[in-house]
Amino acid sequence: MTTLPARAAGIQQRLHELGIDREVIRFDEGTHTAKAAAAALGIEVGAIANSLIFWMADAPLLVMTSGRHRVDLERLAADLGAGPIVRATPEQVRAATGQVIGGVSPLGHPAPIRTIVDVALRDYPLLSAAAGTADTVFMLSYEELVRITGGEERVVGD
Repeated sequence: MTTLPARAAGIQQRLHELGIDREVIRFDEGTHTAKAAAAALGIEVGAIANSLIFWMADAPLLVMTSGRHRVDLERLAADLGAGPIVRATPEQVRAATGQVIGGVSPLGHPAPIRTIVDVALRDYPLLSAAAGTADTVFMLSYEELVRITGGEERVVGD
């Protein structure tokens, strides 16, 4: 059994508390792209639920998007009606999530973050999401992702 980093072990515990009985998977090497993560897991790249932190109206915004496309920030900003959306700096990501870019989990943040869940993720029976570090992930369903994040379901890209 592979020992999990403390941050990933905390995510594992939180998943169990939320009734998601799946184990965090640790890769021997980091998977720095959705394509690499999908290949390592044997799933389609679209089933990778990327956790992207943006900044909108002076607050963090977590967008859980399918690895099959990019977030259309203009479309999302218009849909949300709260002004421009910009990519967060690494420092903002760390402050908002307690995690680093490349390993941001959809949960386990110091405070709640408004979350948008890409409806394109509904196309897959199981999704992969980061577990707080660049080399850890966990599997969950679309419904579980929406539930654990309290996310708003939206179209975020084409």
